[in-house]
Amino acid sequence: MEARFNQMACPEFEVLLEDHLTGDLSGADAKILAEHLEDCVACSAALEHAAPSVQLLRAAPPSADPGPGYSRMVMARIRAEISKRGEQKSIWQPFVSLAWRFAATATLALALLVTFDAVRHVQYDRQTDLAYVPVTETRDLFPDPAGLPANRDEVLMMVADTNHGKQ
Repeated sequence: MEARFNQMACPEFEVLLEDHLTGDLSGADAKILAEHLEDCVACSAALEHAAPSVQLLRAAPPSADPGPGYSRMVMARIRAEISKRGEQKSIWQPFVSLAWRFAATATLALALLVTFDAVRHVQYDRQTDLAYVPVTETRDLFPDPAGLPANRDEVLMMVADTNHGKQ
C-alpha cells in the first residue's frame, strides 16, 4: 500500500480529482476521468488518498466570508513582515558598512591622485612649451661652455676658479 502513494498522479488529471470527489465534475470531463481511472493506478491511488480529506471538509461547518478587504489586509501583513525581517541586523552588517566606507574613501583618494597627476602634467607641458628654444638659437645666445675636464688637474683648476676670492 505504501508503494501506491509514492506514485505521482498524472498532472492533467490530478486537477480534476477534487472536483470528481465533490461532485462538481460533469459532462465530457467526468467521462474522460472515469476512463482514465480504470487504466491508471497512480491516479486511482491519489483519488483514494484524497477522499478522506474531502469527507472531513464536508463535516466541518462552512466559514464566514472574510470580506472584500481580506486579501489586501493579508498582503499588507506579509509586506510588513518582510520589511521587518529586512530591517533586522545581521552580524555582518557592521563589516558591510565598513567595506562600503573603505570603498568610497579609496575611490575619492584615487580620484584626487588622478586629478593631481593630470594637473601636474598640464603644468609641466606648459613649462616645457615655454622653455623650449630651438638648438640653433641657443648657440647664438650662449657661447658653448667649456668642455668637460680631461684629467684631475683640470678639475682642480675649475674648482680653484670658482672658489677664488670666497675665502
